[in-house]
Order: sequence, then C-alpha cells, then structure tokens
Amino acid sequence: MSTQFAAPVVVDSWAQKSVAKNVVLVVGLVALTAVCAQVSIPLWFTPVPLTLQTFAVLGGAAALGAERAVIAQVLYVLLAVAGVPVLAGGASGAQTVVGATGGYLVGFVAASYVVGRIAQRGATHTVRSTVAAYVAGSAVIYTFGVLWLAHYMGISLGAAISAGMTPFLIGDAIKAIVAGAALPFAWKISQEA
Repeated sequence: MSTQFAAPVVVDSWAQKSVAKNVVLVVGLVALTAVCAQVSIPLWFTPVPLTLQTFAVLGGAAALGAERAVIAQVLYVLLAVAGVPVLAGGASGAQTVVGATGGYLVGFVAASYVVGRIAQRGATHTVRSTVAAYVAGSAVIYTFGVLWLAHYMGISLGAAISAGMTPFLIGDAIKAIVAGAALPFAWKISQEA
C-alpha cells in the first residue's frame, strides 16, 4: 500500500470504521448490485443478459475491501434465493440462482474477494492499477460463469465462451475504464477533504 494513503480502501478514508457504518456500506452495496441488475438487456442468442452488475460488484469490492464486499454479494445471492426480485429483470428464486447464470453469481462472491484484496493492497489509487484490478475481477467472474454455463447447458467450453463472455467484453472494457477513473478520483477527493 502506498504510504501517502492512510486507509487501505477508499471508504475507510472517509469515515471511521464502526459496526453501524459497515452495515450501511454492505447493505448499500447489496442495493447497488440489485439496482444495477435491473439495467438489463436480454440478448437473443444467450441466456446471459447484459447488465451493470459487474460494475457494482467490482467497483464495490474496490471501494469497500474484501470482507464487506463478499458479505454484500453473499447477501445479494441469499436474497435472490429467498425470492426477493434482485436479479436481472426482477428474477429470483433458487431455481434461477442455480440456473444458466448461477456461475456468474458465485463469481461475484469470488471476484469480490479478489478485487477487495487487491484494493486493500493499495491498487485502486491509479487508473492503471484500478483497471487491472477490474480486469482480474472480470476474469474471475467469467471463469465461474462460463464454466457453469457450459455445464448447465451441456455445451462446449468454446460455445460457452461465445455465449457467456465474448458479447460482454466491450461493455466490460468500458466499465473498467469508468471504474479506473472513478476510484482514483474518489481517493483524490478523500485526501483533499
């Protein structure tokens, strides 16, 4: 971690840690993930919709750190299992969670840990390092998502990559650039405050 920054993740530079603030941050990330899931564009050639979820998942992990981000994504998945319409298109239920896109949901949890740990080592202070963290997190999500999609649909790995990764790469590149600019900017603001 860079010595010029007192806190390992950006939200800790704004406020002191407390149980209440941590709960608010976790619930806020759950809500942000759910809202971003509703920005959903179904694609006719794949069961995987285009959403803003990865922006919330990875940006939240970079801002909150691994522990809070993982808890938020586990809660998000549990809400979906419980029937709360938090998934893309307002979907919910255990069958949906273990359906074609279930691997992506597991990937959200794993990527939250990876990106959160990267952030806790000070890697969200520059555009380049933030984009790199976002790319690492996306790779984790795609690994879980594509492998599960291939298994669930009974298709080859190549077909799963074509259906569950390739169509989303341009959007993820844009999201990585936006996150790459936003987090270093948030750090700059927190250091000036």
